[in-house]
Amino acid sequence: MNNAYVQTRVILQKIEKALIEAGTSLKDVVRTRMFVTDITRWDEVGKAHGECFRDIKPVTSMVEIKSLIDPEMLIEIEATAIISDI
Repeated sequence: MNNAYVQTRVILQKIEKALIEAGTSLKDVVRTRMFVTDITRWDEVGKAHGECFRDIKPVTSMVEIKSLIDPEMLIEIEATAIISDI
């Protein structure tokens, strides 16, 4: 699947699922780091990220890297969430 938009959506859905299982949601994400293998596709990645975090707006960085463990992977995303009982 050579589609950066779709890969980004799938990863963000996995992140959302993990957060829900932890008893929280995307609204607690304060930072994302996106590692892409082709920075010229930033608009596809950014569109998917923006749709997911529409009103949340975490601090975000996008870094181009040479490759990921699987050559078909175009993006990897790290998310940091702050969960508070207050």
